[in-house]
Amino acid sequence: MTVFDFDLFVIGAGSGGVRAARIAASHGAKVAIAEEYRVGGTCVIRGCVPKKLLVYASRFADDFADARGFGWSVSGETFDWTSLVAAKNKEISRLEAAYRATLDKYKVEVFPERATLLSPNEVRLANSGRKITAKTILVATGGRPNVDPALPGIENVITSNEVFDLKEFPRCIVIAGGGYIAIEFASIFNGLGADVTLIYRGDKFLRGFDEDLRDGLAAAMTARGIRIITGQKFTKIEKRASGLAGTISSGETLEADQIMFAIGRSPNTKNLGLEALGVHIDAEGAIVVDNASQTTVPSIYAVGDVTNRVNLTPVAIREGHAFADTLFGKRPWIVDYTTIPTAVFSTPEIGTVGFTEQEARAQYEDVHIYKGSFRPMKAILAGRNEKMLMKIIVEGASDRVVGVHVLGPDAAEIIQMAAIAVRMRACKSDFDQTMALHPSAAEELVTLREKWLAPGEAAG
Repeated sequence: MTVFDFDLFVIGAGSGGVRAARIAASHGAKVAIAEEYRVGGTCVIRGCVPKKLLVYASRFADDFADARGFGWSVSGETFDWTSLVAAKNKEISRLEAAYRATLDKYKVEVFPERATLLSPNEVRLANSGRKITAKTILVATGGRPNVDPALPGIENVITSNEVFDLKEFPRCIVIAGGGYIAIEFASIFNGLGADVTLIYRGDKFLRGFDEDLRDGLAAAMTARGIRIITGQKFTKIEKRASGLAGTISSGETLEADQIMFAIGRSPNTKNLGLEALGVHIDAEGAIVVDNASQTTVPSIYAVGDVTNRVNLTPVAIREGHAFADTLFGKRPWIVDYTTIPTAVFSTPEIGTVGFTEQEARAQYEDVHIYKGSFRPMKAILAGRNEKMLMKIIVEGASDRVVGVHVLGPDAAEIIQMAAIAVRMRACKSDFDQTMALHPSAAEELVTLREKWLAPGEAAG
């Protein structure tokens, strides 16, 4: 019988890797984890958590302005980027320490260095050169920001890796991309007072989201002063004495203090030794796994963004938990990827779960749409013209709610609760029979009664 140094060796101490390590250890496994950067991974160190802190900071300008409509006199407010970065760093360090404390509590040995695979049951640590064996190896190395290496001047741009720790606040910034990260940082810097331009090669950002949300958010961001350029991309970026100058497809030059690329992310699989062992890597560079997160090499598993299934932190956590319960806890289960709620922390923000209208119409013969647009109560006294949008998508034959979409303040908080109803296969009649909580914006979800008709659609 082969004796291994560890029952489980995890490469990557992000959300998925740490959860897998902790749960496996709680089931009695001897576990080690290697991390070449900081414990916590992208989400905690330079992703979801610090981004949400910046989102909060960016919305205070609205709060100060709105306060006057409620009788408050606010004057002399100023913003200091250095103070915000310092406060953010303090919180990230606290969270990293909490992650490390959790690993220590469960007696998971942490190696603060890069690990690569030598065989199906052996890894090598880059700094020490130490070789370690394990019965099972889990790869949870996440993803990395994409850039265009062939673009002249690409060395002058920043990505989501660098944006959180800029020494100076960019008074003018151009952001390339049309996904979560690009949209969120456009709103963040706009709210903090920067001149923001968003450039996207497609015709409309947030591909895959409901069309009403895409259009509504674009209109709201434009009204807030964000310039949105679609159908264009950078052809070169130059560094000048006054800052950066990026030329786009149309020939226009965009000048900025910083140019940020948020054009997607790729799985972190390079130079890990996976291919040499026969682990199947797809065309996007992702590790191919089955529904139990097992690769084509039986002793090697993978979870999180490195598999490019659904690249969200809660999904990575759930995958890591399922892996550990199944392999070490004798509690086999697999992750259900349906009805995953998600949010875009733009201003205004988006919360969404289930099918978009387009997806529902492709899936079902009879689709009913209910939607409403209104000014939130707070916006009325504040004098804001921004509106909330709420949309419910119903499969007509069964009356089942198959999608809920919200654009506006606290959309993420609202959609988390709506996701429970959608997952439980609630019907529109269940929404209708639920007592409204008044006065609230969320009550609109249970008071929408009039079916919206698409152009040419007959009432029925």
